[in-house]
Amino acid sequence: MKIFKKPLKSPFKKRKKIPDGLWTKCPKCENLLFHKILEENMKVCPKCEYHFSLTCWERVNLLCDAESFVEMYGDLESNDPLEFKGPKSYKSKLEEAVKTTGLKDAAIVGKARIDGIEVALAVTDSRFIMGSMGSVVGEKITRIIELAGQEKIPVIIVSGSGGGARMYEGMLSLMQMAKTSGALGRLKENNLAFISVLTNPTMAGVLASFAGLGDVTVAEPKALIGFTGPRVIKQTIKQDLPKGFQTSEFNLEHGLIDVVVARKELKGTLGKLLDYLS
Repeated sequence: MKIFKKPLKSPFKKRKKIPDGLWTKCPKCENLLFHKILEENMKVCPKCEYHFSLTCWERVNLLCDAESFVEMYGDLESNDPLEFKGPKSYKSKLEEAVKTTGLKDAAIVGKARIDGIEVALAVTDSRFIMGSMGSVVGEKITRIIELAGQEKIPVIIVSGSGGGARMYEGMLSLMQMAKTSGALGRLKENNLAFISVLTNPTMAGVLASFAGLGDVTVAEPKALIGFTGPRVIKQTIKQDLPKGFQTSEFNLEHGLIDVVVARKELKGTLGKLLDYLS
């Protein structure tokens, strides 16, 4: 007769599977960061102070007084005027961006309060086709600037665009550079303040238009700020570029921006500037 023995239990407990999405690797210092700690630190690495990108809604929550932001012109959506085709059509890129971000385009605008002071606020979001400026982004920003002029309130625009003008709309996107700049020119005639906040990255047509026209220009630390990326410039001129080229600190040293402010201090700094400029 065969005797079957019950297998012995292992003295080691089976390790539970760790859920995905609990940790983030810092791209600068390469340390693993627990998501909860990163969120509590305003998405700034506690080890090396690398500033992670924020969504437009995270930026609103960071800067505005609680529940004071009222979105405007949120129904505007991009068309495909050129019926642009490529490896992926413009229409499919728009559909994908809408699905992944929950936004209708790369900027939200509205009225809010910062330290009790009413402002017109615009924020671009780099998740939506690199935060590039097409007709809708330009129209939204122009409208909120014009509203600020009518209501005599200051303007703050937080830029985070690695795409500049949106090439899929051709000349229509380039026109937004002149349109937004013209609106800011009229704002200045009314002696109303415009504070430009530059985050990583702020490049190309966005920097060459509204983002570069602030009465006061503020930047987060180590943000990439420039017209053309350093890799392209190096390939073009065949020369090594200065250390830290196009960072916030480099641009501060050379006079392009006025102040570099850590994220934790940004709302307080904007409140002081608004109080002074108003």
